[in-house]
Parts: sequence; C-alpha cells; structure tokens
Amino acid sequence: MAVKFAGTMNAINRGLDETKPGKGADMVEDWEAALADLDVPGSKGILRDLGSLRKQLEKDAPDADRIHALLHRLGTATTKIAEKADKSQDKLKALGEALTEAGEDQPDEEEDVAAAAAPKRARKKN
Repeated sequence: MAVKFAGTMNAINRGLDETKPGKGADMVEDWEAALADLDVPGSKGILRDLGSLRKQLEKDAPDADRIHALLHRLGTATTKIAEKADKSQDKLKALGEALTEAGEDQPDEEEDVAAAAAPKRARKKN
C-alpha cells in the first residue's frame, strides 16, 4: 500500500487540479481494490465515496463542487479510520488531513449508492 500512499500524496502535493481526471480515476480504482476486503468500521463509507469520486472523474465534465465535497468526506473518514489501522497509522492520518484540506465540506452531499455497489477493479490476489 506504500506505493498508493506515495502516488496519492504526490498528486495532492502537486495540486489535484494538476492531476488529469483519468489518472485520478486510476488512483481511485487502486484504492477501491486495496480496501475491497477491509472489514473495519468506516471502510464501507470510504468505498462508497471512492466510487462516487471515480464516477465524477470519468465524466467528460466532472462536477468540481461534488469532487471537493467527496475529497473532504474521504479525508475526514480516512483520518478516523487511521486510528483503527494496525499499521501505517501516520501515513493514513496524513493522507486524511491532506484530502480534507483539498476538499470542501458540503454536509448535504447525497450518497451515490450505485457507485459503491460496483467498484471497477476487484482486489488483486497475491
């Protein structure tokens, strides 16, 4: 998972506006695969929001407001889940804080249940 941390943090540090939507969708798919079998409270909500984010990034004209809301929510959830992680707590917390800063809180955000039910990539078996 270290590669995913590095790639995501690099994209955030460079500025998410500089990341091409297709590349962002690929990163989201990687995270969906990594989290698919994780059974930790909060992980299902993260998967749901990752699916919604991926769908936005795959659109011809992504909704920037929706993306910012999803980033904020993902950041908040990632920070919370970091406390429960067996390892990589510091990296998860840093990622969560960076996503929260990159996003914008919009509490009335709707859930995208369809995206959560159909992640694009299955978890890779080792």
